[in-house]
Formats: sequence, structure tokens, C-alpha cells
Amino acid sequence: MFEGVNVALGVTGSIAAVRVVELAHELRREGATVRAVTTPSAESIIHPWAIEFATDAPPITEITGRVEHVDLCGREGWADVLLVAPATANTVGKVASAVDDTPVTTCVTTALGAGVPVVVAPAMHEPMYDHPGVLDALDRLESWGVNLVAPRLEEGKAKIADNEAIATAVARATGDRPLDGSNIVVTGGGTAEAVDPVRVLTNRASGQTGRAVARACHVMGADVTLVHAGIGDPPETPGVETIGVESTADLLAATLEAAGGADALVASAAVGDFTVETRDKKIRSGEPVTLNFRPTPKVITEVREAHPDLTVVGFKLEPGADDEAMVAEARALMDRTGLTIVVANDARAVGGTETRALLVRPEGEPEVIEGSKADLGARVADALVDG
Repeated sequence: MFEGVNVALGVTGSIAAVRVVELAHELRREGATVRAVTTPSAESIIHPWAIEFATDAPPITEITGRVEHVDLCGREGWADVLLVAPATANTVGKVASAVDDTPVTTCVTTALGAGVPVVVAPAMHEPMYDHPGVLDALDRLESWGVNLVAPRLEEGKAKIADNEAIATAVARATGDRPLDGSNIVVTGGGTAEAVDPVRVLTNRASGQTGRAVARACHVMGADVTLVHAGIGDPPETPGVETIGVESTADLLAATLEAAGGADALVASAAVGDFTVETRDKKIRSGEPVTLNFRPTPKVITEVREAHPDLTVVGFKLEPGADDEAMVAEARALMDRTGLTIVVANDARAVGGTETRALLVRPEGEPEVIEGSKADLGARVADALVDG
């Protein structure tokens, strides 16, 4: 996600500064090169040596005659983006007032003047976050084009966002955003059909692929709605509107509604082929039971009939099939439902973090995708750009 991207990491004096080591590691794992700059109060919470260990470079702790802020964040500077994480109320207020009396605020002033993207992840106690002056300052920063990563409001604190949310915001700020202005609907997860008030019929889908596609499309600039099927509340995907559903009927209804204003649908959900009549009471154990299966509606077919001009990317899961068989099944599905692209994958990838899939178009050789679910999500998003 961050191959070739230089991230300047501004660290201020919030207790959340202890998160900087793992945040820097996360950015570097995804390909970024990271250099840090700190405020004096940050050094009271996390030692510069720890930051040096995390970034593999000594942090800037003061601005000297070497004009480190210009070298880092100027028009010809090193950084592709400046991330301030955590950002205290003090730092947010100073930046909004163009006060640059710490190395971090000086770098932000320089970056904003030079047109370098700035991402800010606030962290403070909740009453401080709710202060009218702080809220006004955040609004002003946002009006200047600063990307804000909303904190998690928990236990009376505005806690710094998780690493995935911060990394996603940085990636969106530094990317070309070729899907800017597009509305993309993604389905993910696995449907569950109620047998009785306790039991369900479901499958092994984890929803990782759908979330990866949704995240990649958001990073590329799209407005994304993820319809996530499964039991319980769906996991959050940074920057993405998520709608939780359970049954195939629920998935179909939510997808049809979301697709009304969409430019494309990526249908990666594992949709159950059958449902049953739900019993009102729990089925007693220890006795034979007969369940009468009936087919569920075909989601892609229904969406295609309602929205004939919509670009649709489908997924085809084939257990134990070789590449030739998977491509044949993918093209058959493409012909039946008018899909633009079909992603064919083996059932062995269900539930895991790694995958192998074939990106099949109406013509030409299929593209082999091997790697993480994030890699697959990024390639599907690229395919939407390619058309």
C-alpha cells in the first residue's frame, strides 16, 4: 500500500504516544519509509531511542540552523505526507492558529504552505475534544484540506484511532485516487439462514475479501458502501459505510437499495444457496429432524435485472478445481449474468489470510493473483479503474 511513500510522523505529548512504535511498524510493514519529529512533551512519554528503533532513523527533536522542517516538509522536502499521531488539543489549537513553536507545529505549518498532504489523528480526554475551541480548530484544519482521523470515544476519552484507520487515511491522502467521485457497493461475509431462534445455516466465509476490496476502493477515492453478511455486528472498515445483514433476503434488499446510486457492484459475499422455514421454537436435541431446503434468490441476477447498466464484478468459488475449470465456470457465470469481471478462487482460501485467485475478463488470458486478501482487494479496485 505504501511502496515508495515517505511518511513524516509527528509525535506530540499525549499518552497515546506509546502507540507510536506499533504504528510506525505498521506503516513500514506496508512499505512506507518513516521519519519522526517530536515535541518536547512527547519525549517525556516516549524516549527518542524507542522512536528511532521503530522508524530506523533518529527523530527530529529540535529545529536548528539546518532548517529540518523545510528539509522534511518543504516544497522539495523528503516527505510525501505528514502524519501527526497522536495530536493533542494543544497542538491542534496551535496549528489552527498558525502558531509553530514546537518541531511538530513548525513542520505542519511548512507542510500546509508547501502543499504536502497532512493527516491528523487527535487523542485527548473527551471533555477536551468537546471544547468548542478544539472543535472549531478541527473544523478549520479540515477546511484547509487536512485529513482528520476521528478518535474512538470510549471511557470518557477521545482515544487515538486504530492503526488500520490511520494507515488507511494516510494511503488515501497520498494516492492518486483514480476512483474519486465514484460510488462503489461491495458485498462481503457469509449469509446465515435461521433454522430456529438459536441455530442457523451458514458458511465459512470470514468477510476479509469484502473488507479488503472496500478499503482499497476507499483508498482510491471512492465512496464505498459495504453490505456485510454474518451473525452479529459487522466489523468496521475505515472510511466505509457498513450495513450489517444476516440472511440472503436481507443481503438482497440492502444491495438493491445501495446499488440504486452506484457506479459499480463488487459481489464478493458468500451467499447461501438454500434457506429453510424458521421454526418458532428451538428444535429439541436428541431426535431426528428433517429440514426442507428451498433455493434462495440469486442476488446478482436480481441486481442485474433492477440495474441493467451497472458494472458488476462477481466471485466464483470452485472447490478443488484446476485453473482451466475455474476459468470455464467463471466465463459461464459471466455469460449468464452479464458480469464485467469474475474473480475465480478455490474454496481452500475461504477463511484464511492468503489467497490465490484468477481475474477473468470476457476476453484474454486470466490474471493470476497470489498473496494476501489485501493484495486481492487492491487488484480488484485496480480492475474497476481499468474498466
